[in-house]
Amino acid sequence: MAHQNGHQAYKMNFRRLRSNQHIRELAATVTVHHKEFIQPLFVDETLREREPVRHLNEVFSDTTDSIFAQVEADIAAGVTKFLLFPVPAEKFEQNFRFDFASDVVQSLKERFGADIWLANDLCLCSYTAHGHCGLLNAEGTRLLNDDTVQLLADYALHLAQAGADCIAPSDMTDGRIHAIRQKLDTHNLDHVAVMSYSSKFSSKFYGPFRDVCKSSPSAQIQLSGRSTYQISPDNLNDALASTLRDIEEGADIVMVKPALPYLDIVTRLGDQILTPIAVYHVSGEYAAVELMAENDIIERDAAHLELWTSFKRAGASIIISYAARHAKAWIHAV
Repeated sequence: MAHQNGHQAYKMNFRRLRSNQHIRELAATVTVHHKEFIQPLFVDETLREREPVRHLNEVFSDTTDSIFAQVEADIAAGVTKFLLFPVPAEKFEQNFRFDFASDVVQSLKERFGADIWLANDLCLCSYTAHGHCGLLNAEGTRLLNDDTVQLLADYALHLAQAGADCIAPSDMTDGRIHAIRQKLDTHNLDHVAVMSYSSKFSSKFYGPFRDVCKSSPSAQIQLSGRSTYQISPDNLNDALASTLRDIEEGADIVMVKPALPYLDIVTRLGDQILTPIAVYHVSGEYAAVELMAENDIIERDAAHLELWTSFKRAGASIIISYAARHAKAWIHAV
């Protein structure tokens, strides 16, 4: 086949760009860097010794003392960004107290200062006896949106005053980003970022996480699941609209959770917004890879790295992973 100018066209050979590691690196359109990762941390007020988390390989629920050694080890492995999940000893129906979470944040920031960026998950599921993400009506049939929002804004203020660098609301109530941003700004905490779980789906992949956070919804009340306030997997428009609303209300970072089943949401958002997009590779997704690796079905580090690359390719700029503490070593080993 000849071009109009008379020159013979070369036979297309795409394999030349795949022929060795060096040229594959030069031709790559996606790169993964360990500084883009956030490592989740769990601290349980009831523990006297750290405990391994069931089904989550190499993930621990720490005590208020052991958490320092864990963060030190993570820093040595290249992690500087963390997402903290405090698990208080007491359950509440009213007169909520957030001293435990605030004390953990303050102690971590006093110890590590600017060496770490500390985001704090903001939800009530670990605080309530019924395990839901907010306050319920007397019949236990409905989550009270506005009352929950005000309580969450108060909680956010406690965490920010204790030194949190970022507040990460995961409850999915309407209007909480506006209320939190307003509360922080009013108290001269406008430098504290807000990372919204803006596209959090009602998913079956949260099991191990709910065990460690003691946050599974109680079967003793009528509102047994979270489908009335988390996004349905069937509703693309809800995910997009909720994220756009949260950005308008002041979210600095938005999040899609879980990650792998919802990469289409990441791509659609990436086409519409300039706000950084985080994905949370949740406990069920992580456990699936780890289980296959334990049974020699898959190569552990390569599998995680392949998934992380897919997140970046879809448009995510931030990856929350239980294996973030391995990211630097695994990426540089390739």
